[in-house]
Amino acid sequence: MGYTDEYNRKLVSADEAVKVVKSGDWVAYSHFAMTPVVLDEALAKRKDELTNVKVRGICSVYPVKVALADPDQQHFIYNNGFFSGYDRKLQDHGLAYFMPGLYEEAPAILRTGQAERPNVAMIVTTPMDESGYFNFSVSNSYERAATEKAETVIVEVNRNAPRCLGGDHESIHISEVDYIVEGNHNPLFEVPSLPATEVDKKIASLIVEEIEDGACLQLGIGGMPNTIGQMLAESGLKDLGVHSEMLCDAFVDLYEKGKITGARKTIDRFKMVFTFALGSKRLYEFIHNNPACAIYPVDYTNSPAIIAQNDKQISINNAIEIDLYGQVCSETVGARQISGTGGQFDFAYGAFRSKGGKSFICLGSTKKVKDTVVSRIVPTITPGNIVTLPRSVVQYVVTEHGKANLKGKPTWQRAEMLISIADPEYREDLIKQAEKMKIWTKTNKKI
Repeated sequence: MGYTDEYNRKLVSADEAVKVVKSGDWVAYSHFAMTPVVLDEALAKRKDELTNVKVRGICSVYPVKVALADPDQQHFIYNNGFFSGYDRKLQDHGLAYFMPGLYEEAPAILRTGQAERPNVAMIVTTPMDESGYFNFSVSNSYERAATEKAETVIVEVNRNAPRCLGGDHESIHISEVDYIVEGNHNPLFEVPSLPATEVDKKIASLIVEEIEDGACLQLGIGGMPNTIGQMLAESGLKDLGVHSEMLCDAFVDLYEKGKITGARKTIDRFKMVFTFALGSKRLYEFIHNNPACAIYPVDYTNSPAIIAQNDKQISINNAIEIDLYGQVCSETVGARQISGTGGQFDFAYGAFRSKGGKSFICLGSTKKVKDTVVSRIVPTITPGNIVTLPRSVVQYVVTEHGKANLKGKPTWQRAEMLISIADPEYREDLIKQAEKMKIWTKTNKKI
């Protein structure tokens, strides 16, 4: 059956498509590298015709025109579930608002009506295939849930978007689409390559020691995860698997070196499971129509119950600071939102429940604040910072000075272990603070 006539009937300009948005509406944008560009710009041009339009997105990798066009927020209010660099800049000017939540729960929150139903969904896709399907490409977070709940669905087609094989819920049929816009055909956003620091390399080496044959990996973005990938690629390990919310370039290196086979996975054997991809052109080309990869919505990939089904699940995530109780802040610096909870809780919780699984929180022991160096291991979480992981969930903490497994440890022992991997210059003061907090005993080691 051909779909050309239906396609042509639904094909409109971006300016025509966004006329469906009414004052007071909620508008859902697609996410990450699939952030709508042409529709966002067209909607921003309607500023003076609209009031109180709420836009919802995740990690916008392009400037958000609806926010920039309305600095007084009389027309648009921009909301986001995980801040990018662009989102942080908008926040600094009071133009972006964070939506707290566990990433895994996002589709259910939409489907059960606990978040406002989107009146309009604006989703970037691949071109339509011969069966009438538009693929969500490298972002499948909760796009399907958003399109199911939306009153009106608009797809913005990008010819450069790779086709990501399912998995599940990776496409939408033309019969479910109201308008088609042939939009931005530029190459997808590429993450700048971040060189690993010496601290990254040391932390990576400590984690690699804990990874065994047949382990199933979750890696994130940045220099340290890529360093782990490089170290694993040069190791003697074999039959690694992938179950990771994000697919990054490190996985391509591992696959091409023959380290990733997925042969020992319990579920989705031989498949590299992910929810979104963000990286280089090489990564996007690797994913395109590749049956080794399977993209799922986030309520599958990030479900702790699903994560736990693969043996030896390894979860590796970064943090901003950790206190002597083991509470982890990974998303804010004071009132400034830096990123979000994302899937850190989902994978930390799920990996520990995997047979032989391990969850790692990684951070350099110090950071520079203006001209001052401060410890990132602190007595208590800095006032204003958000606790991303409660102390009850944290397993391994790793700095360049060592690693500590906090599971099952009382407060005095946690304090001792965390101080032992703090920068030596700050250990004595941390001990004094632990004594004041009544979490240091006479039998504690003087570190």
